[in-house]
Amino acid sequence: MTAYAIAHIRPETMNEDILTYIETMQSTMDPFGGRFLVHGKEVEVMEGPFPGTVVVIGFPDIERARAWYASDAYRAILPLRTDHIPGEVILVEGVPAGYDASKTAAALRAEAGL
Repeated sequence: MTAYAIAHIRPETMNEDILTYIETMQSTMDPFGGRFLVHGKEVEVMEGPFPGTVVVIGFPDIERARAWYASDAYRAILPLRTDHIPGEVILVEGVPAGYDASKTAAALRAEAGL
């Protein structure tokens, strides 16, 4: 099942390290089937405060997303970003085609005794 790496990145002043990180990212993702789905686009905030932007990378499955994040190639460039840009990164598994949220709501309702 498709998995995603999602980063919430705060605005910072561009520098050489960040540019090197951006230039190198794709080569770290390629062995794991990763591809940018959202990158370098301005967000349209609909609710609440949301400083910064997001990056979304798709992977064929959660195992490959984890393997990419833990890879020597990615770990080598990670400080180029983390030393300069505050933010959070998560990995999350997607839902299958035909997913029905009402079934999840019913299970949550039963679990909560509601």
